[in-house]
Parts: sequence; C-alpha cells; structure tokens
Amino acid sequence: VQLQASGGGLVQAGGSLRLSCAASGNIFSRNAAAWYRQSPGKQREPVAVITSGGSTNYADSVKGRFTISRDNAKSTVYLQMNSLKPEDTGVYYCSLPPIYWGQGTLVTVSS
Repeated sequence: VQLQASGGGLVQAGGSLRLSCAASGNIFSRNAAAWYRQSPGKQREPVAVITSGGSTNYADSVKGRFTISRDNAKSTVYLQMNSLKPEDTGVYYCSLPPIYWGQGTLVTVSS
C-alpha cells in the first residue's frame, strides 16, 4: 500500500486548503484513515481520523475548522482546512494507521 498526499502550500491566515491522499491497493475501504501533522519543534500529532464507517474525530485545536472525509470509490481521504492559523503550519501526513504512511505535504500559514 502506498499513500500519496497532495494539496499543501502557502496560505495567509484565515485562508483555506484542501489536502488529498490517494491510496493504492485494495484495503482502503476497510480501514480507518487519518491525518497527522508535525509542526516545527514538536512531535507528530493526530489531527483527524475517519473510520471505515465514516465516523470522525478531531484534535481539539482544529474542531470546527477542519473536516476529514473519504471517497472509498477513489481510495482517497481528504482534509478540508478552513480558518487556518499560523500554528497550523507543519508537515501533514496521511495514514492508514498504524502501519501505512504517506510522504507528507507541507502547509505554511503566514500571519
């Protein structure tokens, strides 16, 4: 299984980005999918998770601003990020936890 993340970039505070992560193989629909991030000087932390059944959970810091979704037909998980803050800056990784990880995509939010 390979995960290919895309959609990162530079955005001003208050702006939006949409991350995508496409999975190869045929296990995507049966697994939970998640987004993690690693901000400068910090450990990697979970941001959002979506179960195979579509239930979601978010870190407190992103609740109400980020939305995780999935399209099983496309084996893709998304992270819609709105009202971005400078503290959202970091490398975002998609995962089919705990085994499969993408390469990361950089999100930079300027103040």
